[in-house]
Amino acid sequence: MSAGLNVSQQEAVNYLHGPCLVLAGAGSGKTRVITHKIARLIQAGCEPKRIAAITFTNKAAAEMRERAKGLIGKAAKDVIICTFHALGVRMLREDGAALGLKAQFSILDSDDVLALLKDCGGTTDAAVARQWQWTISLWKNQGLNADTALAQCTVGNDEHRSAAMVMKLYQERLTAYQSVDFDDLIGLPLKLLQNHPEVREKWQKALGHVLVDEYQDTNATQYELLKLLVGWPDRPDARFTAVGDDDQSIYGWRGATLDNLRKLPVDFPSLKVIKLEQNYRSTGTILEAANNVIGPNPKLFPKKLWSALGDGEPVRVVDADNEEHEAERVVARIQSLRANSAHKEFKDFAVLYRANHQSRLLETALRRAQIPYKVSGGTSFFDRAEIKDLCAWFRLLANQDDDPAFLRAITSPKRGIGHTTLQQLGEFAGKYKISMFEALFSASLPAALPKRAVDGLHEFGRYLNDLEFRAKSTTGAEAAREFLANWLKDIHFEKYLYDSEESEKIAAARWTNVLEFCDWMAQRCGGTIDDTAGVTTQSEIRSVLEIAQNVALLSTISEREQDQNVVTLSTLHASKGLEWPHVMLVGVTEGMLPFRVEDAEGDSEGLLQRIQEERRLMYVGITRAQRSLAVSWPKKRKKGRDIVATSPSRFIKEMALDKATVKEDPREKLKALRAEFAKKAAASAASKAQH
Repeated sequence: MSAGLNVSQQEAVNYLHGPCLVLAGAGSGKTRVITHKIARLIQAGCEPKRIAAITFTNKAAAEMRERAKGLIGKAAKDVIICTFHALGVRMLREDGAALGLKAQFSILDSDDVLALLKDCGGTTDAAVARQWQWTISLWKNQGLNADTALAQCTVGNDEHRSAAMVMKLYQERLTAYQSVDFDDLIGLPLKLLQNHPEVREKWQKALGHVLVDEYQDTNATQYELLKLLVGWPDRPDARFTAVGDDDQSIYGWRGATLDNLRKLPVDFPSLKVIKLEQNYRSTGTILEAANNVIGPNPKLFPKKLWSALGDGEPVRVVDADNEEHEAERVVARIQSLRANSAHKEFKDFAVLYRANHQSRLLETALRRAQIPYKVSGGTSFFDRAEIKDLCAWFRLLANQDDDPAFLRAITSPKRGIGHTTLQQLGEFAGKYKISMFEALFSASLPAALPKRAVDGLHEFGRYLNDLEFRAKSTTGAEAAREFLANWLKDIHFEKYLYDSEESEKIAAARWTNVLEFCDWMAQRCGGTIDDTAGVTTQSEIRSVLEIAQNVALLSTISEREQDQNVVTLSTLHASKGLEWPHVMLVGVTEGMLPFRVEDAEGDSEGLLQRIQEERRLMYVGITRAQRSLAVSWPKKRKKGRDIVATSPSRFIKEMALDKATVKEDPREKLKALRAEFAKKAAASAASKAQH
């Protein structure tokens, strides 16, 4: 099983009988260690269904599942390989009744939450509601509820006070709608384990070994959940493996905390710490730049990456007159490397930056040069209005108490039920403290609404009940495909899309999205799951209703990213976990990377932490590169309407590669490139003349 593993990797794989922390440096083969450890646990007699490997994204889980299958075959399908949120859903569907949650609860997405917060806070201002959303999410990740958050509000901090008041109303609404948000998928399972010993015992018995990937990205609530799952404080020999890298902790703004790494040896005194320092991705000079940059940060567990791949190309630092000029130089570098290196494919190149807006000029320059590209982290398939409409129907089929889903489904498409009728129905439901769907069949509703309105509502209610019955009894891909096609025909969804769009071309594209979504749903009913990594896996055949219940958890539909031969443009945050032969970091100036650290003035501790996290972000960017790395900065950039002078980021100096670093003059490079093209053209002309 351990063929091809180095000594440290083997040690991590073979340590089975206690708590283990694997400090996996960038490119050191952590997924390999996790999958081999799953195989080793099975070999040592642990049942596959008692092993849980938890990661942070659907894509990472899909990749891990596929690699485990390649290593251990059929047994891999019984291993729980999922995200923290998916595990939370599993726990709540099985045991949420202890918290008053029915098994068919709804999961609200970010837009639903925003609309609900506007309603609770009585505002139409999206920016205010988004600030509440951000604050409430942070509080939930810290394990606070509305009352504890209110108690912690300092005198005079009216913004926090109002957020806490809105949070109280928001939680009441969620309970009434039998709904949860994404933060609840961690917070509520934790509450289950804390307050219900029988549930805690059940899950501790069910899980023989827990592996956590990207451990440095866990927040306070996730750590508490992990501790209770593995039997803390009663089991000092708790069997788990946390795999992470303190140097790649870049999600502090999302609640992730390095405290979780500090606490591990305290909470688990017998913790075995194993460092993976051999990097299999990058050349020596790239790693030297990375080690030098991260050097000034305080170390919880010091480590130094090294590579057996040789020194390779020197790291290049490129300055440009301004941002447009910088984008042109990026294009020139891609063209030059494609002409003169072994990597000719566009997918071998990535351009990374700190903030989303920096992609605009790069896109313009690439389009001008007819270089194909994609912007990573674009609109998710599930964020499109037509898909959200269909998901609202599915949520309502699964949970009829979900009022936000009810309101969206009943108006998409519109069915002659007006805004006034829905407002009256909402008031009636509020008065009797029941859901809008339940209110629809109330014996006293005809006394509150006109007959025509009641007839329309009853017709919708009957249709939905019939649809739910059919969705429950429809299983398998072919039957699901037929069910979904008939349903779309019944509700005239194609006509609704064409009627609501002025452009026929846009309407056609939206309808194509709908058909793709239905095909994807049908595949899942048939047990074939095609995930974002382009990985196809088999699972059991399910009903349309079962798939509908988990739709909100699936954030992106398969786009077969690995098949696209295009240059990747990506923020540094979105690039984590990925790698390319050639990487260019652009806009590396003070104020951009590190990003606006001057905002933290007056708070020296906060400033220090911000700079340390930005330094880790630079480290992540550097370690994405396999064969070549260029770091560029513009001498001037646009700030609002002004053009301001900039200075190179302190991180460029910290790379400390004065000897090995080449300060590139692209004018000379371009001259050489033109001469090379001219030479090839002349040779080609001479060859034609001879024939």
